Amino acid sequence: MTDFDRHAGVGRPVARQVFRFTVAVGLAASLMSGTVFAQSVDLSQWSPEYVKSIAGSTTYDTAKDCGAVVPNDYAGRVSYWYTGPFEADPEISHRQDAAFWEAFKVAYPNIQTDVQSITYNELLDKFRTALLGNAAPMVVRLQILGGVEFAAKGYLNPLKPEDVGYSSADFWPGALKSVTYEGVGYGIPTNNETMALIWNAKIFADAGLDPESPPATWDDLVIYSKTIHDKLGIAGYGLVAKQNAGNTPFRFMPQLWAYGGGALDEAAPTPGYKEVWINNEGSKAALQAAVDMYVRDKSVPVSALTNTQAENQGPFIAGELAMVIAHPSEYARMNDLASKATGADKEKADAVVANMRYGLMPTGPDGKRAVVFGGSNIHMVKSDFVEGGQVDEQAVKALICMWTSPEWSVKLNWASSNPGHLGGFRTEWMKERLEQTRFLDITTSMLPNGIPFPVIPEAPEIMNIIIPDMLQNALTETMTVDQAVEDAAMKVQAIIDGSGGI
Repeated sequence: MTDFDRHAGVGRPVARQVFRFTVAVGLAASLMSGTVFAQSVDLSQWSPEYVKSIAGSTTYDTAKDCGAVVPNDYAGRVSYWYTGPFEADPEISHRQDAAFWEAFKVAYPNIQTDVQSITYNELLDKFRTALLGNAAPMVVRLQILGGVEFAAKGYLNPLKPEDVGYSSADFWPGALKSVTYEGVGYGIPTNNETMALIWNAKIFADAGLDPESPPATWDDLVIYSKTIHDKLGIAGYGLVAKQNAGNTPFRFMPQLWAYGGGALDEAAPTPGYKEVWINNEGSKAALQAAVDMYVRDKSVPVSALTNTQAENQGPFIAGELAMVIAHPSEYARMNDLASKATGADKEKADAVVANMRYGLMPTGPDGKRAVVFGGSNIHMVKSDFVEGGQVDEQAVKALICMWTSPEWSVKLNWASSNPGHLGGFRTEWMKERLEQTRFLDITTSMLPNGIPFPVIPEAPEIMNIIIPDMLQNALTETMTVDQAVEDAAMKVQAIIDGSGGI
């Protein structure tokens, strides 16, 4: 955690215009109708200022609220797999995790728990193996699209917020899309996260750009990147294009969506995941912008073809890279790198940290702003695949109600993400987080613009293989932009048709 230190200029009227955006009032009204808790979370006002204004405004009695769903004296048993805190995680993550299990025991003293914390890289494979052996847990928490694979194969029970006492209006529309397969909900969001554009204000000033105003559009970002490279001889934007790496779509898809493109129609208001958009005009424009930066302007790192965001961190802390896309944790990471620097490098690194700024993602030509909607969801497994062949649905609902509550969706994601339940933004704990974690309000403000990857079992292949390969084909000039998008479209269409991808 870092001390909250509001960056220069954000309080000024001009800066507020940079950060403020709205969601359609009609959507917000429909989302908030029928909520179990009277939250009054107005998504049409969502902005850093609004997020801060509602934090700490409401209190909840989680044990009592969940007791109305499953009586607190209920006797039963629940088994649960998730990725909890491990050795490298902050101490507060360990404390909050332990506090949850203590609170659950107090709220439900007669429910026995069998809990396993499994590392992120091991969880999916271990869960797959357990399902095949009918030895899975009753409840599992997976990365945001992990559940789609298992829902499609018939392993999960339908599960929606209403089943545990909440309303679908208590959760982000983008998050609910990520647990909906063929029109049925198979999970509840536990946490949501989005990234932001990060820049070095001193580099902007040295290049003759307004240090407190990031590029408003992706077209502007291309211009900014070129200006910085031409004037200072350093990379303007940290383009990421590594093959078979999730970092690549997390940074390229926001640009592609903003231009009106998509892999499928995932950016549409009601996606059907049957239409291929990767070769439409918006997708071509986004890919062309990347080519312009890499091939024409040479304003991004030459190593972009093999870079993830990790490879951008060194140049950024050294003052050799002006703009990147990353999480709030990037500020803490830069602080950590600066603390390890020595001599002249230490002075330069400290200056970079002091000049870090966060802003909303740039928009497309038509003002559309987008970001990848990340996070995790909690799921209930069907009895046929659970060890012992029986799911204690009441015990399961008690656990899920508490885990996805306003209180615990904040506390359990303290150092890493945002609450899945919208009520979490109104709690005193959210207020405390905003005061402690620099720039959290900016990435939080991107949530209404979040778009989940296509909610189909083949999404990892499309996003981690086909999209990066398309980028590589164009950036290396192996193919023209038109050829690269058509090649990608053919592969995506093959997946949709069921005849395989690559």
